[in-house]
Amino acid sequence: MRKITLSLGLFALQAFQQPATAGRTPLLTYQVNLNDRTDDHFKVTLDVKGLKPEHNMYQFAATAPGTYQTMDMGRFVRNFKAYDKRGRELQVKQVSTNQWQLSTPAKVRRITYQIAETWDTPVEKNRIYAMCGTSLEKDHALINGQGVFGYLQGLQAAPIRIKLQYPHEWQVGTALTKDKEGYYVAASFDHIVDSPILAGTLTKAETKFRDTTIDIYTYSKTGLIKSQDLLNNMTDMLEAANTFVVDFPVDRYTFLYHFENETWGAWEHSYSSEYIYKEAPLTPTYANQLTDVAAHEFFHIITPLNIHSELIEQFNFVTPTPSQHLWLYEGTTEWASDMMRLRGKMIDLPAYLEDMTEKLIFDDRMDKNYSLHKLSLTSYTPEGQKQYGNIYHRGAVVAALLDIRLLELSEGRRGLREVVNELSKDYGPKKAFSEAEFFSVFASKTYPEIEDFFNRYVKGAEALPLSDYFNKLGIVYHESAKTGAMKPYVGYGFAVADENIVFAKVDEKLQEMGLQNGDVLVAFNGINITFENAQQEVKKLSAAKKGDINTYTVLRNGNKLEVKTTVLEKEEEVRHQFKINEAATPKQLALRNRWMTNL
Repeated sequence: MRKITLSLGLFALQAFQQPATAGRTPLLTYQVNLNDRTDDHFKVTLDVKGLKPEHNMYQFAATAPGTYQTMDMGRFVRNFKAYDKRGRELQVKQVSTNQWQLSTPAKVRRITYQIAETWDTPVEKNRIYAMCGTSLEKDHALINGQGVFGYLQGLQAAPIRIKLQYPHEWQVGTALTKDKEGYYVAASFDHIVDSPILAGTLTKAETKFRDTTIDIYTYSKTGLIKSQDLLNNMTDMLEAANTFVVDFPVDRYTFLYHFENETWGAWEHSYSSEYIYKEAPLTPTYANQLTDVAAHEFFHIITPLNIHSELIEQFNFVTPTPSQHLWLYEGTTEWASDMMRLRGKMIDLPAYLEDMTEKLIFDDRMDKNYSLHKLSLTSYTPEGQKQYGNIYHRGAVVAALLDIRLLELSEGRRGLREVVNELSKDYGPKKAFSEAEFFSVFASKTYPEIEDFFNRYVKGAEALPLSDYFNKLGIVYHESAKTGAMKPYVGYGFAVADENIVFAKVDEKLQEMGLQNGDVLVAFNGINITFENAQQEVKKLSAAKKGDINTYTVLRNGNKLEVKTTVLEKEEEVRHQFKINEAATPKQLALRNRWMTNL
């Protein structure tokens, strides 16, 4: 999964270093005991004084920026207690899933609690994505801030110090920096959430790239994958990214890699990104896969670090408020990760177009009437979660069309890259854009026609003008073409809904056999299906032959059913085919050359 988060780290850290500012707010000092790793619980202590009556509520996160899921971290909390300066226990009361009320905040000097790691703690619903969760094991620990820390009401923006206690042989990887006393410093609770921590038996690699230090920390369960190997495979991507953004806008960036039993994905942050992948030999194919994902996450140093709305600036951890500009944060970022590799000659044009085809095939499985704008605003709901993956697919395709349109209107002088880089300078980490006005601001900075583009393809869900736009580049596009060849046809697709894998677009003939749209897949040919093995098991269908019988266990209306279907046959259809026009006009070739160049 690819996610978003942002903090005001640079600005707020400067405030933390000013004694006068710090003196006006309570000093918050956390300790996390990683030496005691029994029972899969983090042991947390908060030392504090100077609390006022308005600081009487301790809040754990209901969600976190960019996860678009309900987390309710209070579910994992045990033994929450508060003490006065003499060590006497004070009354506290849990008033909701994520809130503990302090009876006499002015007397509080210490708060202690234990919070279970999310990886190994079973929950009935709202399972937390692994890359957004926490792990505590014999040889390592993973801390995502919202999974271990909370904040006192009214002090979300207050500076924080963190002392980690851990075995002397461990290393710690994080974008946080230390003060002279060895405490990690965070400008705010948002900053903690924005700065994951990986500790344990890690390897480290470091390089200086222009004026930016790049650090890579890696936990590999058996030591199979080393940080230096990852860095070696990432060098070309970093070069392409540096050219694309015109020098990195950060002094330091940290990649955190965790390789063990499962692949979950990545979570990007302002000054770091974190990856949870299965440990496997670092073949060229696997290395390229990891680098491709890193290219996406790394580009978030532009969006949303330097281009973001006020809703991202200080996140509402109590009641999530979605931003309508998810198309920018994720769709444009995915487009940029593809274009920086194309323009950096890491991939060629046919490979880029093949990736575009894959994105459009994914879009075919989604609701065609569900706009990117609606997806953004419903991303926290079960309805929106069904469509969420399309922000990386349709979102990137729409960004590609926007780039072509800008190049056409500017006669090849200015595309989406150039506009994004200009916006990055106009705003930056300390200045947010208006959530309500950004569409108009973008159009006024470019061309009036762009507002119409947003209305039709971002706010609206009109059919995308792929043939018309790519023809401007001398690239021919066909939505569908029959080949004349007959091929096996399983007769359905899959979607994800409410944390389940469900059947979608089931062919009428298979419906007659008993399979229905919305059936939840429980088992396939006798093998229980989970998120972890689903991709591997579904791949077996590629070897299906006409007449093969498949047996499914499905959940329908709360009841388990066994359904048998027969593999059908139909004429092969090639979807979303791109082809370079060898007879392109000089005008088309000129625009294509500009499109493939960082202007």
